[in-house]
Amino acid sequence: MKKYELTGETQTLDDGFRKVVLNRIRALKDFGIVKAGNTGGWIECENNLSQEGDAWVYGSAEVYGSAIVYGSAKVYGSAEVYGNAEVYMPGHVLVIGAIGSRDSHTTFYRGRDNQVMVKCGCFGGTLGEFLRAVYKTHGSNHYADVYRAAAKVAELQIGLKE
Repeated sequence: MKKYELTGETQTLDDGFRKVVLNRIRALKDFGIVKAGNTGGWIECENNLSQEGDAWVYGSAEVYGSAIVYGSAKVYGSAEVYGNAEVYMPGHVLVIGAIGSRDSHTTFYRGRDNQVMVKCGCFGGTLGEFLRAVYKTHGSNHYADVYRAAAKVAELQIGLKE
């Protein structure tokens, strides 16, 4: 038996390359702390969230592209997990915010190639690319310090090295 279904409620986002239609999910059975009937977050398609295990996408969180969430992972808050992400433990996603020059949330997550990936505003890429973009945009100002500190916390939390 499936653990969730697509509700029919959709929203469209522009990821900078294409328009993506996301679907709200609803639990069909109890698992973990999720109860049958609970609505969850947003996924592009069923390939983004496993029908097995306790993995779940909560609230306004979004998972799309070739990203997959499975195992015991929980994606929540303002998280945006996409691209080549593979999240299977709760510690594989970290959302920090509101921070930086945009006063918004930044999502750090585990990529399939064992790298920390970052989604911050219109930026999406590896942790190294993020830090280079921060330096190019902010040099060594206060915002750069905050972004670098968040990146360090993410690196420690997610436990992967670039």
